[in-house]
Amino acid sequence: MFKKISKDAMHVSSQGWLESRFHFSFAEYVNHDNVNFGVLRVLNDDVIHPDSGFGTHPHHNMEIISYVVDGEITHKDSLGNMESLKAGEVQYLSAGTGIRHSEYNMSKTEDLRLLQIWIIPPKKNLAPLYGSYRYKREERSNKLLNVVSSQNGDAKVKIYQDVKIYVCELDEGKEINYHIDAKRQIYFVQIKGDATINGVLLSHSDAMEITNEKELKVKTLSDSHFLFIETPQEAII
Repeated sequence: MFKKISKDAMHVSSQGWLESRFHFSFAEYVNHDNVNFGVLRVLNDDVIHPDSGFGTHPHHNMEIISYVVDGEITHKDSLGNMESLKAGEVQYLSAGTGIRHSEYNMSKTEDLRLLQIWIIPPKKNLAPLYGSYRYKREERSNKLLNVVSSQNGDAKVKIYQDVKIYVCELDEGKEINYHIDAKRQIYFVQIKGDATINGVLLSHSDAMEITNEKELKVKTLSDSHFLFIETPQEAII
């Protein structure tokens, strides 16, 4: 089954310094019918304007992945980590028993766009983890790149939960297929460009829930950038 979620149907939040599109119930957007997709709890498409960001704040019992689309993010946390990451690069934070961090766009002129993804961990009060990986554009150019996996997976970024996150920048007119194993499901985000997903048109910032299907088929109508998250259908959360 394919369920398209148009960007126009998503909640848009404007804080002045921050423009966000919420895929799921979050902050001031309360929707009890749209809380999660399996273990995927939050997916926010954030644009952080120059010289602003999230001040130091706490998290616990959540696995948080940031995928940088444009610009540069600067991270600092209570574990002593501090670094900046650019477009196509990934950072992750398994908050577990608790961690404090801040996220800033230090640029004076350029916006920062990122996808902020929250995954429900398999257990509470796990040991906090932080890490990142500086993926190169050629790794995702016209091919799928597995950027996040479980501890048993093959990605450079590993979290506790049983998920796989893939990204791709696919040229206009190209196609790419992905086999979906039994009892797995996919949440797909068309970050940029236009494409058909198993024949259904998605434009930039649209999304799709894919359940009880055996294959994902992407065909681009323009140069496209997309991300999808594969999760168990019946995960314990």
